[in-house]
Amino acid sequence: MSTPSTTDLYFMEARSKLLDLAAFLDRLERAGEPRDHRTRAFDHALAELARPGADRARRILMVLSDPTTEPIAKAGMQGATGAWPGEKH
Repeated sequence: MSTPSTTDLYFMEARSKLLDLAAFLDRLERAGEPRDHRTRAFDHALAELARPGADRARRILMVLSDPTTEPIAKAGMQGATGAWPGEKH
């Protein structure tokens, strides 16, 4: 018996996640709500997903992460939003 390929092992899981992302984008479009920092970061992350290279996960994580190194004095809210609301430099 041969060893399963990466495609054999992970395709169905990735397919499911891709459909989830498509459904999310459809909901956003139908809602017609204004874009915020999360949806703009999501768009940027999708562009990184489409770029070739074996470091997509790292690049996408960096798109969604706070790049600053200095601690803030006080959090503006409790909990995380999933994307850094500041401008990337």
